[in-house]
Amino acid sequence: MAGPDDGFAAQIVAWQLTHGRSTLPWQNTRDPYRVWLSEVMLQQTQVSTVLGYFARFLARFPDVRALAEAGEDEVFGLWSGLGYYSRARNMHRCAQDVVARFGGEFPQTAAELVTLPGIGRSTAAAIAAFCFGERVAILDGNVKRVLTRVLGFGGDLASSAQERALWDRATALLPPDGQRADIARYTQGVMDLGATICLSRKPSCMLCPVSERCVARREGEPERYPVKTRKLRRSSQSLWMLQADDGQGRVWLEKRPARGIWAGLYCLPVFDSREALLDTLQAAERTTVVDAPAFLHVLTHKDLHLHPVQVAADGRSLGEQGGWFVPDDWSALGLPAPVRKLLLAAPGA
Repeated sequence: MAGPDDGFAAQIVAWQLTHGRSTLPWQNTRDPYRVWLSEVMLQQTQVSTVLGYFARFLARFPDVRALAEAGEDEVFGLWSGLGYYSRARNMHRCAQDVVARFGGEFPQTAAELVTLPGIGRSTAAAIAAFCFGERVAILDGNVKRVLTRVLGFGGDLASSAQERALWDRATALLPPDGQRADIARYTQGVMDLGATICLSRKPSCMLCPVSERCVARREGEPERYPVKTRKLRRSSQSLWMLQADDGQGRVWLEKRPARGIWAGLYCLPVFDSREALLDTLQAAERTTVVDAPAFLHVLTHKDLHLHPVQVAADGRSLGEQGGWFVPDDWSALGLPAPVRKLLLAAPGA
């Protein structure tokens, strides 16, 4: 029986050619801007969700210079709903760096790409492999799952030493130097295999092109891989949100600080307690307070218990960092998903 490393790349390349994905809008291109944009958007986000955002971003920012020249609020506005807003912030900074440091052209090696904001080792490798044919390995979540199962790699990926060891094995599996033309298809193939066949739960081993060499399949426990013992601790927090309306359909929104939850986004004013919220209101406004139903918003590491407090205001300023906005303005602003949902549910929205 062939070992995991023997002919693995060739099988992946052949399978991708006949069974892999080939119709996604960021495929079949050597444009590093499109590949980079898709790689950033696909981090912790499903393909079906990304498709619409990808098209809208390209329509508004057709190249890296257009993105670099945009205002942060406009970038956040188009990103709104994708979550993990640090991605959008780093993406904007990265575009500016590409223009400032590299004359608007993405560097062609993974070693240089990884020096840009928000581009980690795997994203850098994907751009370098797809666009410039560099022989470098990627190791996103799907690829980790495929490789640890095929190799029977039981090292705990919570350990940086074990993760480095897997990087070494991933590099060894790449098509040899004499077959560099295959690197893009191999990279796409191993990603496709993880996304469509080698699923985290109930993998379709009968359809897998490398099932005969897969250690995890032979062991009968593919779902045991990859091994990662360290789990992030979840926390919870209660927040009160001031939903002030001036009676003319305008809502008061404030830009959040550069650090912390929803950093840099426009948001309803947020308080740690109902009492703190009420302390900011004028005496006349206190007579119009309505507590709307609380609801839960789940972040990756935290459960947010949100308590909207609706207040009728007279249109005066409620702070230095905000302003009154009508519904037509909201689409151009980066709003946290629960805030956008709350505002759209309001009467007259």
